[in-house]
Amino acid sequence: MTANMTIEQQVRDAMIQVAEISDCQLVSEINNDTVLLQSGLDSLGFAMLVAQLEEDLGFDPFTQMAIAVYPSTFGDFVSIYQQYADQQQDGQ
Repeated sequence: MTANMTIEQQVRDAMIQVAEISDCQLVSEINNDTVLLQSGLDSLGFAMLVAQLEEDLGFDPFTQMAIAVYPSTFGDFVSIYQQYADQQQDGQ
């Protein structure tokens, strides 16, 4: 994935890739309010998504958290990745 893609675009692309690999059908429209458990990915799909994003982005925010946070919506999920991407750029 290219550096000029937004985190949201990278998450969406990775979701599509994982859905194809895991033979899951994503809902037709995923927006910030889409509940992750209703997006079409199952628990294995989400594990694969996090692994794919770690490969693409170079970090896994869920392993870096002091206190575990479990996002419930697509917007929450993207926000967590954006927060940690910003920290990576700031050298934290």
